[in-house]
Amino acid sequence: MDASISDTRNMETGKNQGNAAQVESLKSRVDDIFTKVDKLEQRVNEVEQFYLTASKKQLNVSKGSSIVKDKDKDKERHVASVKKQQQDASRREAAAAKRMQELMRQFGTILRQITQHKWAWPFMQPVDVEGLGLHDYYEVIEKPMDFSTIKNKMEAKDGAGYKNVREICADVRLVFKNAMKYNDERRDVHVMAKTLLGKFEEKWLQLLPKVAEEDKRREEEEAEAQLDMHLAQEAAHAKMARDISNELFEIDMHLDDIREIIVQKCRKTSTEEKRKLGAALSRLSAEDLSKALEIVAQSNPSFQATAEEVHLDIDAQRESTLWRLKFFVKDALEIQGKSSASMGGNNTATTTNNNHPTTNNNSKRKKEICDAIAKTAKKKNKKAPS
Repeated sequence: MDASISDTRNMETGKNQGNAAQVESLKSRVDDIFTKVDKLEQRVNEVEQFYLTASKKQLNVSKGSSIVKDKDKDKERHVASVKKQQQDASRREAAAAKRMQELMRQFGTILRQITQHKWAWPFMQPVDVEGLGLHDYYEVIEKPMDFSTIKNKMEAKDGAGYKNVREICADVRLVFKNAMKYNDERRDVHVMAKTLLGKFEEKWLQLLPKVAEEDKRREEEEAEAQLDMHLAQEAAHAKMARDISNELFEIDMHLDDIREIIVQKCRKTSTEEKRKLGAALSRLSAEDLSKALEIVAQSNPSFQATAEEVHLDIDAQRESTLWRLKFFVKDALEIQGKSSASMGGNNTATTTNNNHPTTNNNSKRKKEICDAIAKTAKKKNKKAPS
């Protein structure tokens, strides 16, 4: 694409005044392509970031779980849209919340049985620290708790309430453990708290299997939802990648059209210019020479740019290829000249470089290619008089 833009700008100065409108049209088309490419680049970055994140992210599902195995077997199935997955997740969450409310209702029954015990009265309200003169209470007890606070939190409707039964269970235990921690084991409050804690644990064990079953179900549902969402996102990004590929193909077609229009409006490359281009190619570095051969291969798929022996027929190349080669060679030689000037003629460094195996191989390949270009030019010169 950069080559096409370069073609447009360099050819523009050589056009006649009568072609000004067409030049503006070409510039407009090029600007449109730039805009499309910028948008495509953003989408490419999005796709790249998704797959980069996906490769590092570990799903919260064990590798040997039945969910993963089932998903692998059904990998080719239709993957629902991301929006559909979000709707399904909301429905699952609502159903899970309803089941949890039922567990909380059953837990409420246990709580009423404990609070109705004759020894529960010391734990029904917050400890009256000032009234009882317990000045060190907050130094000993980090988080005070009582049954009235638990009841209010269970009935809260503003989102500040308990999310699951295990949270309530933890606070009930805290009520009794605080009393046992602050009061000596020989005191009545300590004995009352220890007794009620034992009764609570007995009743909690009866409800625990249902709680454990719900925990397992929630875990599996969340893992499945996470995997479904990942598959949906992967399908969406795969489609985006295909769309990007198609749009890039269209852009390539537009660039080819622009290039051909430019070449048709340009003068033909003369024999002398072709000769100079062949000579200039022989002065390129091995790396730049390989790049030049790649330019030839782009417009001539049968041309083997990386073959051990390369025969380059300058006269057989398309005008667009010759112009691209011309501009590339010009820029490469300018950079090469500046690099040589900055070296300051350091012969020692050059000698050391020439002893490197890679440099020797590149030089040998460069010589072979240049010899092939020179041979082809000589053949053309011999045929010219006839």
